[in-house]
Order: sequence, then structure tokens, then C-alpha cells
Amino acid sequence: MKIKLLAIGKTDQPELNELIDSYQKRLKHYISFEIEIIPDVKNSKSFNQSQLKEKEGQLILSKIQGGDVLVLLDEKGQQFRSIEFSEYLQKKMNAAAKQLVFVIGGAYGFSEDVYKIAQEKISLSKMTFSHQMIRLFLAEQLYRSFTILKNEPYHHE
Repeated sequence: MKIKLLAIGKTDQPELNELIDSYQKRLKHYISFEIEIIPDVKNSKSFNQSQLKEKEGQLILSKIQGGDVLVLLDEKGQQFRSIEFSEYLQKKMNAAAKQLVFVIGGAYGFSEDVYKIAQEKISLSKMTFSHQMIRLFLAEQLYRSFTILKNEPYHHE
């Protein structure tokens, strides 16, 4: 199985990029993991929220391949403790999913078309975080999950 993170817009904070890169490198010891950044919609200020979600949705859908398991990072999604998230990932690997694709949408969320094809929604917290921070949090939780699955000393409970 491969894991991909799709995200709208670049991370403009170099410190966050360094931390994200660090976890991305660590994850290579466990699984094929990549981050693909979808550029912001051009002239986004000329669109209303609904139009912007539609444009971003089209860009997201263009990156999805047959056989991908699409998981939206959404405030209304299921929440996990870290051990539960590692068990979730193990089930996906056992189910022989070709690629697990986590998606971080734009500032206004996802279009209806994206919601329709998504298999699942996950929330990392009830709190709201910047989309740049969520990239870091997901990368860290993926790394934590694999150390849990391998019984390595990173997670303490």
C-alpha cells in the first residue's frame, strides 16, 4: 500500500516545511508516502465560496486514480486515538488497498462532488487548525502509527 497526502496550496512557513519533511523521511522506513501539493486556484478572490470549492474539487478529483481509497480530513469526520488510528491503518493494509489518499481541502472545505466519491472522513481534532499545521499533524500521526505497529519506542501509553 502507498499513502499520499493531497493538499490545496503551499506551506509558506519554512519551519513547518522542515518538520513535515522530517516526518516524510522517517515514514520512508515503513511505507511509500508522498505529499502532493495542488496549487491554489488562480484569481481565487474573484470566486465566491461555493465556486472556489467547486474549482478546488475539480483539481482534487483530477488527482484521484481508480482503486484509491479517498479519506477527507474533515471537521465532521471520525476521530481516533493514536492507537486506534494505527489499527485503522493496519486494516487498510490488510484490505490490500492500493493507495490511501488523505486530502486536506481549501479554507472552505470540499465540494459535493468530492464528498460523493470519498470513502471516509477523519477529523484530527474538534479544534480548528491551519491547513499547513494539519499537514504536519497528519505526517506525525502516520509516523506514530507505524511505530506503534512495529512496537518501537516512540508512543507512550
